[in-house]
Amino acid sequence: MAATSKRSLPDDSFETALRERGYNAAAGVDEVGRGTLAGPVVAGAVILPFELPLDGLQLIRDSKQLSPGQRDRAAAYIEKYAIGYACGAADAAEIDRIGIVAATRNAMARAVDLLEPVPDHLLIDAVELPGIPVPQTSMVKGDARCRSIAAASIIAKVTRDRLMATVWETRFPGYGFAAHKGYGTATHLEALRELGPIAGHRLTFAPVREAVAIYGTPVGSI
Repeated sequence: MAATSKRSLPDDSFETALRERGYNAAAGVDEVGRGTLAGPVVAGAVILPFELPLDGLQLIRDSKQLSPGQRDRAAAYIEKYAIGYACGAADAAEIDRIGIVAATRNAMARAVDLLEPVPDHLLIDAVELPGIPVPQTSMVKGDARCRSIAAASIIAKVTRDRLMATVWETRFPGYGFAAHKGYGTATHLEALRELGPIAGHRLTFAPVREAVAIYGTPVGSI
């Protein structure tokens, strides 16, 4: 993907509006991995400074618009210049137990809880976090509109992809986790049919349920 996408970039208008109201540590919050068949859902939380160097700023956008190399460069830029950033996660067992929406909220709450400094407002992609006593703004397609949310999506995506490409690929050879990161690609579905599910698969998701019916419920944990 070319670095000079014609799509408009997310900006800092939401952060600026909050700053004018006295909020000086607004954090963007977003998640990745809601639709995968295996692995955790991972959330990122990022507080960006008021001013950022222009060199690299064009990479702060919805993580799905970036190539893996661009995401790595964007993550390095965010980690260097952010006031604070953190990640939280919910594993497959938690997703199966309480559902993907509730697990996503838990992952986001954990990311916020780990974030330093403590944010005074949250800018969240699509969902609300009623259990967190911090003012918050939820917006649809936040990662395409709000710079802090886009930064959170990048940090979450890079963190999760690295986990799947290292720990999961090593522990479960043959499934192709380094390539598909747990998403339901043809390669992953074929491995699921041939090898059966592992403990890190989401047992309540339809393709995995079908494999469980053949192979039985996997044991262990990751």
